[in-house]
Amino acid sequence: MKRTPLLNRHLSQLVASLGQLDEIVVADAGLPVPAGVEVIDLAVTPGIPGFFDVLEALSRELIIEQAVFADETSSELGTEIEVRLAHWEADTGKPIAQLKISHEDLKLRSAKARAVVRTGECTPYANVILVSGVPF
Repeated sequence: MKRTPLLNRHLSQLVASLGQLDEIVVADAGLPVPAGVEVIDLAVTPGIPGFFDVLEALSRELIIEQAVFADETSSELGTEIEVRLAHWEADTGKPIAQLKISHEDLKLRSAKARAVVRTGECTPYANVILVSGVPF
């Protein structure tokens, strides 16, 4: 059995397959998924699992080079994303760039993602594109 905390085999396989600058989307329950993009659907009921639960689990497995989220993200949600990114930077010693784009551009950019991880989150604009990095 694995030693790291991420138990979902589909997420583990996805993370193991990523190269530098590959992108995955952690999405709320309502984000449309572009045709041809893999979906790892974790949603069970509204709020389960939550957006930050999934982000936290992925942050323990994935080197994050950049996080992209929508301008329309509420200030409360955006601040929490920024706080968590700063915490992960401190843990890894690697800076995580942040980019804010329009929600429409985020939806368009998600078409080139390796996968969309759908959560049960029902907070509007609770979506982030994680750009993978390398450990060196």
